[in-house]
Amino acid sequence: MADASDERPDPEALLAAAREEEERGKVGKLKIFFGAAPGVGKTYAMLEAARSLRGEAVDVVVGWVETHGRAETEALLDEPPPLPRLPAVEVEHRGRTLREFDLEAALKRRPKLLVVDELAHTNAPGLRHPKRWQDVMDLLDAGIDVHTTVNVQHIESLNDVVAQVTGVVVRETVPDSMIERADEIELIDLPPDDLLERLREGKVYLSEQIERAASNFFRKGNLIALRELALRRTAERVDDQMRGYMRAHGIQKTWAVAERIAVCVGPSPMSARLIRATRRMAGGLKAEWHAVYVQTPAQARLSEADRERVDRNLALAERLGATTVQLHGAEVAGEVLRYARQHNVNKIVVGKPTHPRWKDLIYGSLLDDLVRQSGDIDVHVIQGAAEAAKPEPGAPERRGLRPLAYAWGACVAVICTLVSWLMHPFSDLANLIMVYLLGVVFVASRFGAGPSVLASVLGVAAFDFFFVRPYLTFAVGDLRYLVTFAIMLGVGLVIASLTARIRGQAESASEREQRTAALYAMSRELAALRGIDELSLSAARHVREVFGADAVVLLPGADGRLAARAGTAEDLVAGERERAVAEWAYARGKAAGAGTDTLPSASAMHLPLQGSAGPIGVLSVRPSRPWPFLDLSRRELLGAFATQTALALERALLARQAQRARLEAQAEELRNALLSSVSHDLRTPLATITGAAGALLDDGNDGAALDLAARRDLTQTVLEEAQRLERLVRNLLDMTRLESGALAVRKEWLPLEEVVGAALNRVEEHLRGREISIELDRATELVPMDGVLIEQVLINLLENALKYSPAGSPIGIRGFTEGNVATLEINDRGPGIPPGEEEAIFEKFYRGRGHTQRGIGLGLTICRGIVTAHGGRVAAENRPHGGAAFRVTLPIEGRPPNLARPELPAAAGA
Repeated sequence: MADASDERPDPEALLAAAREEEERGKVGKLKIFFGAAPGVGKTYAMLEAARSLRGEAVDVVVGWVETHGRAETEALLDEPPPLPRLPAVEVEHRGRTLREFDLEAALKRRPKLLVVDELAHTNAPGLRHPKRWQDVMDLLDAGIDVHTTVNVQHIESLNDVVAQVTGVVVRETVPDSMIERADEIELIDLPPDDLLERLREGKVYLSEQIERAASNFFRKGNLIALRELALRRTAERVDDQMRGYMRAHGIQKTWAVAERIAVCVGPSPMSARLIRATRRMAGGLKAEWHAVYVQTPAQARLSEADRERVDRNLALAERLGATTVQLHGAEVAGEVLRYARQHNVNKIVVGKPTHPRWKDLIYGSLLDDLVRQSGDIDVHVIQGAAEAAKPEPGAPERRGLRPLAYAWGACVAVICTLVSWLMHPFSDLANLIMVYLLGVVFVASRFGAGPSVLASVLGVAAFDFFFVRPYLTFAVGDLRYLVTFAIMLGVGLVIASLTARIRGQAESASEREQRTAALYAMSRELAALRGIDELSLSAARHVREVFGADAVVLLPGADGRLAARAGTAEDLVAGERERAVAEWAYARGKAAGAGTDTLPSASAMHLPLQGSAGPIGVLSVRPSRPWPFLDLSRRELLGAFATQTALALERALLARQAQRARLEAQAEELRNALLSSVSHDLRTPLATITGAAGALLDDGNDGAALDLAARRDLTQTVLEEAQRLERLVRNLLDMTRLESGALAVRKEWLPLEEVVGAALNRVEEHLRGREISIELDRATELVPMDGVLIEQVLINLLENALKYSPAGSPIGIRGFTEGNVATLEINDRGPGIPPGEEEAIFEKFYRGRGHTQRGIGLGLTICRGIVTAHGGRVAAENRPHGGAAFRVTLPIEGRPPNLARPELPAAAGA
């Protein structure tokens, strides 16, 4: 009968389940209506579910539904009472008006349930997210439940399989994490014949698309394959949910709803036969299978040949399609059964034992332990040994120390005898026995089981020879001492065995700790770096420190060929042979070279750096000697290093691509704004000048000469438009100078009134009809500035005030110095600045919402650039009683030259 404690839920699993449930409670629930192909009825089923919930008084809103012209879907959508719908948002793109799902309106409306069709849809440019599944993530994060639809061909991991089957590459995909995120998946299934009948009846596509669809994507073979993919993907999802339920409720038993097989793998040569037999069994049952190797403290010190054999056995299982795993534990059967229950395995395959029966009595039997503890899991025993014969403890490199270790065991026995000889005259024999046992513990903790057994045997013999009558002989006068000798030897052997086991466990734990520390140190350093070359060099350096091997990171160049980026030995792949092996590993996504089954004659091992979308490069490692890569645990650690390197490099590459895309988008936006603004603002004055000049040239040709006033007006128009054109070109040139850093500020000590006066003179013509109030407090004090540039700032601000305030309204100018800051302020009585645009108005090509004034939006940008070059600041704000105020502050640094008038000599006779 199984121990009741084994049926208790794992507290850690319950805690993790509770935390997951708590996190799920904070976000909305996602339900996916899943199908194998278009036309199976996903949208119809989704709308039926929405109507049903609406009838239960749930706040249901349709965010987006694509009917594709299907009459029954449109009828269900509009059937009274109609479901509430959000209006679509319209986006202009390349001369077309596109209608899209309005995410902002959905977040503002916040219904309990939102229906959003076509999860894999690509949004029009200009919306918040490029993909609709990203919109859905925002809705879920906002606590809104979502119903959506998706077809199997849109799942990212199945995209290449679908392309291979159908010959059609699907561009719109959904990441697998989105499918795994779903709280519920409902499969909408339809047999291929019924779907083809719906296609012929025009219920899937419009009539002009039916023939093309039937001859391409909608072939019966394609639909059968897609249906199988959809069924399998749904079954995998349901299986994940079932195993999650079992973990959450602490169910330790196996639910045999699907066949899963685990085979026990060890260093025995017979394990290969066992693996092949399991593969045949799994193939016959169409079952998922696992190859499990348990590394115990004793097996952590396997010989090099045994380690290599374990590696080969696991590699064989992986090639045959198994999920391979290496576990660590003190007892093989318990770890195998724990793994089996965690993964709902219902069959365990183990080999027949071939060793003598007495070894089972001493060391225990894996087969007996599995059978007794398996419970409802079937144990299959077939030809082959799953457990290795007990190997000689100690790795090859330690065997040179074994004679010295046994010598220490003998020496400790001698030392214990000397100590006991000194204690014998005034101590009981029981205390002397404790001395010998203490020596056994010392030898076992320092030198292992063998020397401790020797120390135990020698201790018993020395105790009999020196301290049991008759002395100095092995004869025993009192037969009761035979029991003492037996107990003493037995206790010594048990202590030696337990101490050696604990020592082995400590060594194994220490080794795992070192690996974890090495991996953590590498991860921490990679997380702090950003450049690709720095990341590559850091990864290579860590590989050299941990494995004593040179390494280099290879990444594809512009021509697609691998090139060394950084490493501890960049000539590692200098030869064509090594480069060809690295190219093979990159192209196939599998390790190749030294220590592998592919091109093992190469001098280096080449590990593909697997990113989320495939290999992004290769980590090439050249060992100083071949043995490190035959060690399974070291191979696993090297693989973990490669994974961490790949993640860090992918992060850097994605960041670079995002930065490049952001810059390209900004450049495109600026280019479009510039072309739009410049084309309009150049065309208008040029058209005006052309018209006026043409009228002057035609003067009198039609028999009606222009009078002097008309000619003067036309000439004035030509002048004004030419001046406007000149200002436009000047602003563009000034902006170019600012961005290129060619603007040189030549500061002079000037009074504010001089600069203000010069600016007013320049725009005097435009200020006619305006009341200008000037308030210059302490304006005669000198301020360090470039007079020409600050004059340009004032002109731009005055022109801005003229442009955005009613004709005839007053404009105010204030100037004063306070402490080490000089301030100039231009204010008007216009409509003011729209809320939230106080900073945006200083951006390039920004004209403000709702304004139709002419200009390309560079004047204020130039003002900010000039003032910033002076070390000052320009800001805008709305005035309390209406209008806008622009304030320029300039720092006063240093002291002006002494311009005080010299003192007059004292009057005579004073």
